[in-house]
Amino acid sequence: MTVAWSVVGVTTRGLRILSRPGHPDFLDLPWDRPLEEWRGERMVDVARGVHRHVVRFVDHGGTLYALKELPPRLADREYRLLRKMAEESLPVVEAAGVVRRSDIAGVALEDVLITRYLDYSLPYRTVFMHRRQSDAVAEVRTLSDRLLDALAMLLARLHLAGFFWGDCSLSNTLFRRDAGALAAYLVDMETGEWHPRLSDGQREHDLEVTQENVAGGLMDLQMELGLPPEPEPVEVAEDLRRRYEQLWRELTTDELIGPDERYRIEGRMRRLNELGFDVDEVELVTTAEGDRLLLKTAVTEQGHHRRRLRALTGLQAQENQARSLLNDLANFRANLEHRTGEAVPEGVAAHRWLSEVFEPTVAAIPDDLRGKLEPAEAFHEVIEHKWFVSEAAGRDVGVVEALTSYIQTVLPAVPDERTVLVDEGFMGFG
Repeated sequence: MTVAWSVVGVTTRGLRILSRPGHPDFLDLPWDRPLEEWRGERMVDVARGVHRHVVRFVDHGGTLYALKELPPRLADREYRLLRKMAEESLPVVEAAGVVRRSDIAGVALEDVLITRYLDYSLPYRTVFMHRRQSDAVAEVRTLSDRLLDALAMLLARLHLAGFFWGDCSLSNTLFRRDAGALAAYLVDMETGEWHPRLSDGQREHDLEVTQENVAGGLMDLQMELGLPPEPEPVEVAEDLRRRYEQLWRELTTDELIGPDERYRIEGRMRRLNELGFDVDEVELVTTAEGDRLLLKTAVTEQGHHRRRLRALTGLQAQENQARSLLNDLANFRANLEHRTGEAVPEGVAAHRWLSEVFEPTVAAIPDDLRGKLEPAEAFHEVIEHKWFVSEAAGRDVGVVEALTSYIQTVLPAVPDERTVLVDEGFMGFG
């Protein structure tokens, strides 16, 4: 439920703030000035993409909010679209409010859309700046692959929901690390449209715009950061289309199966689960070809592993992080059953894994290093490091030894993704 705040006074005449429960009322900000003139200790700089509008970031009690100036119609429209997309469980930034500034003290100012800053998020420029390997070409190619997979997944999810983006680009997207992969979140959606269902022509148009924008963004990045010429941006953008089309076929294609091929139903459902999607319905229809069945699957929103991990442990994680943690939980349960010689209910194993493995591991990371990565990402990296160290040692080194090694040899070199920089040169609001 949206709460409307209306403030009337000498300096606030014509001001109307809509803020959502759980967020500040934002009444103490200098709304009678353009955003670019704001000064204050709470104004911060963060890593960001390229924006066509003025965007500023404000610290409110330790929580960051992004403020973007827009014409009134666009600000209200984007606020409503973000709300609807969040309700559909699509990966978007959280809309916190919108501010109408039509006539404050006789001065017409643009409206302001307020969104909560996406913690641990990275613009694509920062993803490439935070390279870890010395082989520049191999690292850029790997990062490009991860960006493409994340963007293809985001676009497919939006299209399944009937959302036409119209301006998909790397600059309009934020990325979060996800167990060695990346997860993409929509940030800017001024050109977006909702439809009951997208036509092939609409999807094709969205893909063409995306290809052009991605190629242009990567060309700019090559010049800005001095990246190697390979992979070539145009080829990368073409690869994005191939990945999207392959994913779309897996999510939407109907299959003909024979009466003795029922196992293919389970196989299809497993593949969709591996992609992170739940299957809402499976429809089997006889065909004119005789003894054949037409397998139609209806997928729901992505988040299969995230929802399962949350149900078992209460932990919030990205999809690939959740898959990694669930695998570790399954190994823990199997080992527990082997030691005791008895079956262990999944709920019991989950409780013990959380209290005996996950929480102690995360808590053991030193304070000065703990905030570099999300807890789920840090745990995943420890488990990955455990595998490498065990391979080198020829034995299972255990979580404690792996964690010690990870903290000493890996984590200090991980780029700090708390990219907020306080601009100490600003004076207080006034």
